Amino acid sequence: MKILKILLIVIGLLAAVLFGGGMFLSPQFKVTRSVMIAAPADRIYGLIADPREWKRWSVWNQRDPKMKIEYSGPPSGTGAAWSWKSESEGDGRMTFTEAVPGRHVAYELVFPDFGTTSNGEIEIAPDGAGSRVTWAMNGNMGSNPLFRWFALNADSMVGKDFEAGLANLKALAEKP
Repeated sequence: MKILKILLIVIGLLAAVLFGGGMFLSPQFKVTRSVMIAAPADRIYGLIADPREWKRWSVWNQRDPKMKIEYSGPPSGTGAAWSWKSESEGDGRMTFTEAVPGRHVAYELVFPDFGTTSNGEIEIAPDGAGSRVTWAMNGNMGSNPLFRWFALNADSMVGKDFEAGLANLKALAEKP
């Protein structure tokens, strides 16, 4: 009986730390990664401005080949969108909110299961014989104290996916 009482106290303290501590954490997060790609900006832009091309380099698509994807809007650029349903990667929707050929694509990313929206951008900057590609995303995890713990660790969790995606993008764009 004494062990049960101690166990309940420990669980109560842990819950207080998770929920109470989460209330003091910022809901904001930002993730940024860059890579040099030995390819012209126009070739890279073609791979990021068309949602159908993302499945060739995005790590999320590669982790779940059975992901159900639907495309809407124009085939590429501003207004192009795709939504997905995936058992392992979750459900979501990405809409390109701004596109400047050879320069950048901005997007809004919605995860309805979490009730969160993020904004991101992939910038292409000429750099010597190639292009520096920077992928950045920022968002707000809202008022849920548990989600705020995810915001605290977003850079380490999502950053790995950005690095892998950029490596795939580099390999694809540099193919002759």
